[in-house]
Amino acid sequence: MHTAIALFGGIALLLGGGEMLVRGAARFSGNIRISPLMIGLTVVGFGTSMPELVTSIEAASIGAAGIAVGNIVGSNIANGLLILGLSALASPLSIETAALNRDCRAVMVASVLLLAAGLTIGLGRIAGIIFLLMLVGYLVLAYRQEKRSSVPGGVSPAIHGVRLTPAAMAAPLLPMFAGLAGVIFGAQILVQGAVALADSAGLSHSLIGLTIVAVGTSLPELITSIVAAVRRQGQIALGNVLGSNIFNIFGIGGVTAMVAPGPVPPEMTSVELPLLVVSTGLIIVFSVSGREISRREGALLVLAYLTYLAYAINRA
Repeated sequence: MHTAIALFGGIALLLGGGEMLVRGAARFSGNIRISPLMIGLTVVGFGTSMPELVTSIEAASIGAAGIAVGNIVGSNIANGLLILGLSALASPLSIETAALNRDCRAVMVASVLLLAAGLTIGLGRIAGIIFLLMLVGYLVLAYRQEKRSSVPGGVSPAIHGVRLTPAAMAAPLLPMFAGLAGVIFGAQILVQGAVALADSAGLSHSLIGLTIVAVGTSLPELITSIVAAVRRQGQIALGNVLGSNIFNIFGIGGVTAMVAPGPVPPEMTSVELPLLVVSTGLIIVFSVSGREISRREGALLVLAYLTYLAYAINRA
């Protein structure tokens, strides 16, 4: 009964929080004349990755490397295939040039570097330093590009001839951060219930990390992206997934490597990490073709994830 309450309570928090987060983010980006893509990449994308950050650091600190690394890799696979696919099924996602030239490339670079680290030095402190420096460099690049493309004369917009006050501009922040808190706490409650069920079934740490924990901690991205897609805020949905994947590898991977350095489990370097690189390439191919991810392509992404999930469960 307690587990069931945790599962349904977590889902309720995720749904309500996701709606508030998207509404607040869309209003805030319009108020300060920052593109929805940038808001999705930073506030929404990084914010919804907080469950992965907390989970991976806690798992690494107690020596559960399979859960720590599996959470990062599994979350990115789920983000790219399942979440982006379901979002495209809800509403086709148009691709802006900035997302294609900068953010898709950044996700590919991050995925390849994680694979290279797994095959060579592991997630040691050297890898952690490199990943964190790459995250800082990416954020600086994204900020400079957005600043160059913003409206001259400052960020305070005039809507219908009325210049917004700082208080009015910041008004969407309250529901945005309240929604963010909802999705984070909802994910934590949901994951606790899911892990309890998995442990009672005797599943391995790597499988738990790659599937239940990874999907569970990705639920904020799932709910937020689908809500954004349904509300025709496709750039927030796309930016959420891309920003989350970049932060998962460079941010969470970097911090985890610094706090609790260790090797990458061999089964992940042979299957999951190459799959992550391939799935990222598939997203880029879909993005280039027609400058959108269509419903048909979304269905293919979801099918690819379900196929991988069946393989992972069967392998265990």
